[in-house]
Amino acid sequence: MNTALIDHYRCPGSFADFALSGVLSDDAGYFRLGQDTICYGQSASGFRASRADAVLYDVLNDVTTRGSSTLLPFNPTDVIDNLRLERYAKRFRPSTLDPWTQSLRSAYYLLRPLMHVNVRKHVQRARFNGWRSLVFPHWPVDTTVENLSEQLLFCSMKAKDTDRVPFVWFWPRGARSCIVMTHDVEAESGQSYCTGLMDIDDSFGVKASFQLVPEGRYRISTALVESIRDRAFEVNIQDLNHDGHLLRDKEEFLRRAHRINRYGEIYGARGFRAAVLYRNQDWCDALNFSYDMSVPNVAHLDPQRGGCCTVMPYFVGDILEIPLTTTQDYMLFHLLGDYSLDLWKAQTESIMKKNGLVSFLIHPDYVIEKRARDVYRGLLGFLRHLGSREKLWFALPGEVDQWWRARSKMRVVNHDGQWQIEGPGVERAVLAFAKSAGDHLEYEIDAEPRAVEAPDGARALGGSKSVK
Repeated sequence: MNTALIDHYRCPGSFADFALSGVLSDDAGYFRLGQDTICYGQSASGFRASRADAVLYDVLNDVTTRGSSTLLPFNPTDVIDNLRLERYAKRFRPSTLDPWTQSLRSAYYLLRPLMHVNVRKHVQRARFNGWRSLVFPHWPVDTTVENLSEQLLFCSMKAKDTDRVPFVWFWPRGARSCIVMTHDVEAESGQSYCTGLMDIDDSFGVKASFQLVPEGRYRISTALVESIRDRAFEVNIQDLNHDGHLLRDKEEFLRRAHRINRYGEIYGARGFRAAVLYRNQDWCDALNFSYDMSVPNVAHLDPQRGGCCTVMPYFVGDILEIPLTTTQDYMLFHLLGDYSLDLWKAQTESIMKKNGLVSFLIHPDYVIEKRARDVYRGLLGFLRHLGSREKLWFALPGEVDQWWRARSKMRVVNHDGQWQIEGPGVERAVLAFAKSAGDHLEYEIDAEPRAVEAPDGARALGGSKSVK
């Protein structure tokens, strides 16, 4: 029951002492933990709703203690997995659509190459009509997993009568948040503009990954691949041929995955992203990549609705999922008709409040036009200005993958009354503390050693500075 919480914080297991308060229901559905945290899964109390916008039972009053253990009417690891793996949204997966919807979808992707973007956006706007009324996941950023993790740790701390818990800080060297830029290359015009886009990125000191379509759309330029790598950018694989049918059924997916894996080997790519952000995380073990970038945080404007409800990377088997946590440029410019930075700024602010990953998807195809290109330059300027005021980590997806894998093997231990981090890459890790602040948690990053109470009554080192 405590696996998800320990994985999130990398804290000592003794601080995550949970047990079930009763027998879980056979059915799964929506319920609440407090006023603002919507959960999905089985529960041992109350009722479960089939829709997130229905009246939801609040299980918070059913959380009790037994000694220093916290008794929960749900399994927190299962609930967090249900959110991150989008099990609550299985009906939206391409393989589960009804035959009529599948036929319409096939017709659209057959005609899509012939449609100008001005035609496509009107078709898509009609389809997404009513998206603003969706209550879950929460638009424009959903941090349910982070909120739930904080609530659970807070409850455990109360049960154990402690006000400080040591953990491995989320990002290397104490960075408040992480910024990742990615570029999906959709057509030949986009491939031709990659060099110009790298020039823009470099002018702001930002490196990015380029996801290339290996079949069908354009012939990948070997010279471009070499140039991307020579300039310290990253090359990844995007889908197979961008026809919208990668995840139509499992048999077809497995056939395509074999070819996708081969292209990954040919281009030395460690990362993958599915076209149009179609995804089925239950099938991703067929992909031989270190990380995936196909899951949006909130998918109200994507053809496949859902969202992972987290602003942190997470593992799906052996693959690290690096979620897309902000709105794509195409959706912003062509569906919302918004050429300002307001939405991206609001999303960045919300994500940083949770010390999360701020990840962007900007297509070279859609920033060729001057108006859009100027907005993108404004975004980079905003991020760099933010980085001059805050300690942010500007990273490539591959660097996030390397860090998160190292962090997943770290642990906080008590040696002679001192909290210490052990594990590979520990020289980049920073000890942090979750502390009780009234009815919520706040985080502090270790700065100057000082004594704090250890679980066994020993004294442990841990001076700190607050992170808001």
